Amino acid sequence: MTTRLTENGGTAAVEVRGLVKHYGPTKALDGVDLEVRQGTVLGVLGPNGAGKTTLVRVLSTLVRPDAGSAHVAGYDVLKQPRQLRRVIGMTGQYASVDEKLSGRENLYMIGRLLDLPRKEARSRADELLERFSLTEAAKRPAMQYSGGMRRRLDLAASMIGRPAVLYLDEPTTGLDPRTRNEVWEEVQRMVAEGATVLLTTQYMEEAEQLAHELTVIDRGRIIAGGKVAELKAKVGGRTLRIRPSEAAEAAGMAAAIAEAGLDGVAGARTDDDGLVSVPILSDDQLTAVVGLLGARGFGIAHIETHLPSLDEVFLAVTGQKASAAEDKPTGDDGPGPAAPHSMTDAQQNVEVSV
Repeated sequence: MTTRLTENGGTAAVEVRGLVKHYGPTKALDGVDLEVRQGTVLGVLGPNGAGKTTLVRVLSTLVRPDAGSAHVAGYDVLKQPRQLRRVIGMTGQYASVDEKLSGRENLYMIGRLLDLPRKEARSRADELLERFSLTEAAKRPAMQYSGGMRRRLDLAASMIGRPAVLYLDEPTTGLDPRTRNEVWEEVQRMVAEGATVLLTTQYMEEAEQLAHELTVIDRGRIIAGGKVAELKAKVGGRTLRIRPSEAAEAAGMAAAIAEAGLDGVAGARTDDDGLVSVPILSDDQLTAVVGLLGARGFGIAHIETHLPSLDEVFLAVTGQKASAAEDKPTGDDGPGPAAPHSMTDAQQNVEVSV
């Protein structure tokens, strides 16, 4: 396994160059380039059919690209698939567990397929059952689990081998808020221990909570990327929100700002809460607005700056609302095999009695 470097000098756990994949006339991936720094979470956002799931399938060796290259954990996705499958984990959009086995047996089986010793496979299974609040149901067949329980079991299975790189494709779809928080905590714990995560999601809160950086993909192309704050700044800068000491002065404040013709400041407006909102692009403009109001004798009770929400960023760069961009049940961009929860290439007889 070789070490690869990002453009900023950090270690790249995932490196993709010029990735192309067609499904008939549909170009699911159209020259995708991206990097994921080791020990970080990259959030991948995009509308339905954008190419997110195809990207995950390629990086997990489930689909072969038509062109381009990809390295994960130092392994070439095309030339070293067997080695790669040993160091990655994956959870697809829908839970994939053996319905006839118990929760503990499911996790133990995956651990043994990953060559964990029997004792370690048992202890790791019990550890994850507890973390995902499944201990009481550990001996029950998975067919008796609720949808949310199956989802948690599937997530636990993807983590049992402590993968160096973990793919989470819409991991918390259908989960209640408490369980979603448990998943977030486990992902953060893994990253703190050195794992790298590629996360596709349509939950803006999830992206902000977990992702160190974001990539927005649409029609098979990367159309935006960077840290959350950077993307917000690109969309529309900041809004300066001012609460006057006297509510009656709000209209006068807004009029004074509009009349002053400050460089780059388009104007101001008031809202029903008595706040004065001023779009700004720089700290110099902020200083100019505050200085103007002080010179005109207005009193300021509170002042803050506000960046666009991630929902607004998504809408601006894709033209779609996040709530309208959920993936179809069969995947977002073309046919392909169902995503397994553990990435091994062996189909072997494993004793699952624990």
